[in-house]
Amino acid sequence: MKPHPSAIIDALFRRFADTLSPRACAVCGQRLGLHEQTLCTACNISIPRTHYASNPYENDMAMAFWHLAPIEKAAAWFFYNAGSPTALAIYKLKYYDRPDIGYALGRIFGRELAAEDFFDDVDVIVPVPLAPKRERQRGYNQSVAIAEGIGREAHIQVDTKSLRRTTFEKSQTMLSREEREKNVSGVFETSPSCGLIGKRILLVDDVCTTGATLTACANVISKLPGVRIYAATLAFAGSRHKG
Repeated sequence: MKPHPSAIIDALFRRFADTLSPRACAVCGQRLGLHEQTLCTACNISIPRTHYASNPYENDMAMAFWHLAPIEKAAAWFFYNAGSPTALAIYKLKYYDRPDIGYALGRIFGRELAAEDFFDDVDVIVPVPLAPKRERQRGYNQSVAIAEGIGREAHIQVDTKSLRRTTFEKSQTMLSREEREKNVSGVFETSPSCGLIGKRILLVDDVCTTGATLTACANVISKLPGVRIYAATLAFAGSRHKG
């Protein structure tokens, strides 16, 4: 069966565009093939996937919230290991003005979550908010980019208005568990026009380390009547099984 003329034209256009502005893999930095998107095939295969979505209620990430926050199920795409190529992709996303990486990786993660029926009981996706000053400095919220990628694949609305962060003290990166918990204590609130009442909510962030930020968000949202709360992050850094 011969390809449709429009498909041939589209392929030629993509090849021409790729010649003018070569695309690079977000993980290894090598040039992407014509049919590769965001990740080269080798990096996509080698990503240290957690496979938590296949057992979202009783994995290391989900259990990190037990007795701390009403997060019923949780999944991360890959294990975070500082200095690894996948960690570099997260670093580019946050500090190199690359929200496109978050959106693209969110789409890949979203497809894999959908394959595990993870979204069957999700009504709305809520990205973890940045403080307004912090978001102005960065120019975007990386968690929103990830959430929009996931939402695109899940066909679920992303709500960026109902949960907000009021202050920013310091980055969580170099803090201990206790310091992280203190750093995010009381900094989140639901907005007056909150649309989350009675909803099944998926909280989305870039990395889960101790879970302090997601715990703080969930505990605020849990004060609303009739809600159920889940969590998803690109990476999970809290396991001894990191790859």
